Amino acid sequence: MAPERFHEQFDHIQRSMPDVPLALGPAGDAHYLYEKGVVLARDGEEARAVEDTVRAHFTAVRGLSPEHVGRSGPETNRTGVTRIRVGDPGVGDDPVPHALRALRQAEARRGRRLVSRNHVVHIAVNACPGDEPVPVDRTETPNPAVVLDGYGMPDAVRVLVVDTGLVHDHTAYPPLTRTTGDVQLAETDEEGVLHQYVGHGTFIAGILAAVAPDAAVTVRGTLNDAGAVLESEFGARLFEAVDKGGWPDLISLSAGTPAESTTGLLGLDAFMRELRARRTLLVAAAGNNGSDIPFWPAAYTALPEYADSVLSVGALRADGEAEACFSNHGPWVRAYAPGERLVSALTGFRVPVPYRYQHSTYDTCRYGHDYVCTCQFPRHTGVLSEGRESTGGKPDQVMFDGLAQWSGTSFATPVAAGLVAALMAVCRERDPRAAGARLLRDTADRAEVRGARVPALRPPTWRPVRSAAPALSA
Repeated sequence: MAPERFHEQFDHIQRSMPDVPLALGPAGDAHYLYEKGVVLARDGEEARAVEDTVRAHFTAVRGLSPEHVGRSGPETNRTGVTRIRVGDPGVGDDPVPHALRALRQAEARRGRRLVSRNHVVHIAVNACPGDEPVPVDRTETPNPAVVLDGYGMPDAVRVLVVDTGLVHDHTAYPPLTRTTGDVQLAETDEEGVLHQYVGHGTFIAGILAAVAPDAAVTVRGTLNDAGAVLESEFGARLFEAVDKGGWPDLISLSAGTPAESTTGLLGLDAFMRELRARRTLLVAAAGNNGSDIPFWPAAYTALPEYADSVLSVGALRADGEAEACFSNHGPWVRAYAPGERLVSALTGFRVPVPYRYQHSTYDTCRYGHDYVCTCQFPRHTGVLSEGRESTGGKPDQVMFDGLAQWSGTSFATPVAAGLVAALMAVCRERDPRAAGARLLRDTADRAEVRGARVPALRPPTWRPVRSAAPALSA
């Protein structure tokens, strides 16, 4: 039986956040995680109304003591949201669903959403992983390959990558010598083995450096902690990331979460309003659940007020003809770019570093596709997978000494961001949103996604992989 990767990642994220009790979405829905016993509300009068409503409900209707109901955190903050405890997450059922039901009438009276779960925002190969990196030989060339001559824009386009930090020796990879930012806090465990998702931000920066060599790329380690952060903290971290160097032309963000709401994440309201008032274009990953359920903040592009300030990006499979099996899809995904089996820098080139696979591959595609996808190949056995003793025993270990092959909408996103940056350089376009709109308008390439012909952003230096593996038996 194939391992359930989402639940493996749930356990991994919970261990990385030991002081935060986490829960799966309703009925074990493998689409989002959230903090038990806490809801989010806007600061001020709305937060007080939520607190009073929940306290009255839990006392009068459920006959419970209201002592665990109350604010958790500062009265006001820059993100404009307050964490409100709605019960003791360690006793009985999770109180959040009960609290949400109690607040629906209050929301109906006010005609707006008052409250939401406190979702876990994660990098888009984490709770919805595409696959894990695969070593490639030092003689392999990046894919997309590096544009050799650049575009010669006098004032380089500024791109901010919000992700995990850079590996400490990233400058050993020549295209990254000009890349700046935060260094990954902890790259290896006590045995010297790479932690999961180390190199994620470096890999993304390498793709940007290949597609848009003139861009000034800065990487912020906003998601260093297992690539996951609570929604209540995420907005503040995004503000911190832009505050360090000012608002950039482009933000490449390969993180997000599904949610019940159709209007976005409450914890991101303040940041998204600020983004809308700026000239910055947010290029965001569509996520890797193989689903049409909106993944935020990428899905903000479907809201009219954010249509020009957010570009959502899905992933094309290795041959570029259709979507990758894992890629989210739907009308809220604006464009697709190569995102399967890309080659970029994972570590520096000075010392080989071991890595143990966390997930086992599947016998067949877990999303039902019939091509040889990353679900199936290359074969490996992972640490976190249940029943690995009967399917291979010890987890497989590999060595990384520079480049790697990796898949996910995480990596389609910097391809698209790099193309916007390159267009700005070639056309001397100073407005990143105008450049993004022009890129979509002028792109004649199309790919087949669920019966629809969608914009396919294929860089000129990207090489399709027509046959990645021998045929696999089910």
